[in-house]
Amino acid sequence: MTESLAVRGLAYAYPDGTQALFGVDLTVARGERVALLGPNGAGKTTLVLHLNGILTPGLGGVSVGGLPVTKANLKEIRRRVGLVFQDPDDQLFMPTVREDVAFGPANLGLRGEELERRVTWALDRVGMLGEIDRAPHHLSFGQRRRVAVATVLAMEPEILVLDEPSSNLDPAARRELAEILRSLDVTVLMVTHDLPYALELCERSLILSGGVIVADGPTRELLADSALLAAHRLELPYGFAVPAS
Repeated sequence: MTESLAVRGLAYAYPDGTQALFGVDLTVARGERVALLGPNGAGKTTLVLHLNGILTPGLGGVSVGGLPVTKANLKEIRRRVGLVFQDPDDQLFMPTVREDVAFGPANLGLRGEELERRVTWALDRVGMLGEIDRAPHHLSFGQRRRVAVATVLAMEPEILVLDEPSSNLDPAARRELAEILRSLDVTVLMVTHDLPYALELCERSLILSGGVIVADGPTRELLADSALLAAHRLELPYGFAVPAS
C-alpha cells in the first residue's frame, strides 16, 4: 500500500493544558476517500491542523506521501496537503476567480503558460471555467465552494482535506460537489457531520472521539451500528436507513 497520509502516536495539548489528542494512529492509502467523523470537541479540527504543520505535535508525528511534517518541509507539505475550509470566503480574497486560483501556484514560482494551464485545468475539473473572470463574491455559495476546491487542486496536492464540504449547500449543489469529488484522482480526507454524505462518497470512515480513533472500517458497517453512533453522539437524519450492501 502506498500511503498518502500516515499519523503515528499523535498527541497534542493546547497551551492552556487542554489535551485534544491522546495518541492518534491512522493511515490513508493513495487514492482512498476516507470520512473523518466525530462529535463536536472530538479533536477533528486539531488533527487536521497537524496535517500541514499549522500545529506541531506534542508527541508522535505525521507524514504526507512519505515526507515528514516538519518545519524544514513546510513549503512542500503545504503544497501536498490541500485544505478546503468550511467557509469558502476564508479562502477567496482576490478580485477574480482566475486570480484566486492562480494565487497558490504563483507563490510556488509558476508563471506564464504553465500557470494558466494549472488555473484552467483546476477550474475545468470543478465545472467553473466559464466563471474564470467573475468576481468570487458574485457567485452562489455552492459555486464559491467549487472555486475553493479549484484553488487547492491547482497546487496538485497529494491529499485533499475537506472540512464539512456539504454544509450550507442546497440539494443540487450538494449533488454537483459529490460528482466532482468522485471524479478527482486524488486522495480525500473528508471531515463531516453529514453521515449520508460520508456513505455516498467514502467507502471507509474513521470515528474520532475523545481525542482517539475509536472505530475504523467500512462506512456502511459503522453507520449501521446504532450503539456505536449513540456512544459517540453521532446521528443519522430522521428516517434515513443505511441501505443493505
